[in-house]
Amino acid sequence: MVATNTNYYRKSEVKGLDDTKGVKGLVDAGITEVPRIFHQPPESDDHYSIKNSSSDSEASHNLTLIFSNNENVAKVREASETWGFFQIVNHGIPVDVQEEIKDGVRGFFDLDTQVKKELYSRDHSRPMVYNSNFDLYSSPATNWRDTVFVLYGS
Repeated sequence: MVATNTNYYRKSEVKGLDDTKGVKGLVDAGITEVPRIFHQPPESDDHYSIKNSSSDSEASHNLTLIFSNNENVAKVREASETWGFFQIVNHGIPVDVQEEIKDGVRGFFDLDTQVKKELYSRDHSRPMVYNSNFDLYSSPATNWRDTVFVLYGS
């Protein structure tokens, strides 16, 4: 895919990002400016947020109840399609638990680069996947992010 500037080839920059094993790999490689694949088109300042207004403490701890409301499902769909993410507030998850989760994620991203590179994959059938932009090769714009997700069950 060639952008309007004929000296810019998105496909080769995307492959370069993947070859360095993500955004952190680019930073570790010593880039001095944000590559063009990360330049986002201007967007509006609109944002989407779903707030659980239920006064019932059981409802504030149960995402199923939040998503049983068709209006909330529509908001999530619109936010996901438009922005690629959404936020839920008043979900009832204690702040200390949220902080422990964030600390765990930071701990992963602070691991030695070689350890993370061994985990980098586009194989979404694996129980743990670390990569940059799950839609890297199909999206029109690239996000400045690396992602780790873990599948687990009870």
